[in-house]
Amino acid sequence: MFGAAKNMVCLIILVLAAAMPMIAHYGFKLKGKKMVTVLGVNVFSFFGIMAVMTVMMWNGGIVAFAEGTAEAANTAVSSGMGFLAAALSTGLSCIGAGIAVAAASSAALGAISEDPKIMGKSLIFVALAEGIALYGLLISFMIIGKLG
Repeated sequence: MFGAAKNMVCLIILVLAAAMPMIAHYGFKLKGKKMVTVLGVNVFSFFGIMAVMTVMMWNGGIVAFAEGTAEAANTAVSSGMGFLAAALSTGLSCIGAGIAVAAASSAALGAISEDPKIMGKSLIFVALAEGIALYGLLISFMIIGKLG
């Protein structure tokens, strides 16, 4: 019961940390340097809360180890790290693909506006940039396949 309450409190804190800039902008009408300060505090608190939640997530493996089941603790930590690796491979590849697609598609739109015949060539470059996200997704499927 305590684990579910702890997770709910962490979720509420994360939602409030994510909503803090919107509340500051729309509720208090902050602009300029004050808004930059609010965003800086938001980023700092968000990553701090994520670090605390990570430690709390691995706490179950430590408790299992203390009870004498070293194999259960090792399995809990290794599967948690595997899921974290799968999430990072998907998330970071999607961020990279978004940056690449933004650059390629804006250049393609400019080129197509000058010469409509090169639309096919420009779509190939945009599709190649989108492939980065698919590679990350495939890697995460391979990692999750090894966990099961």
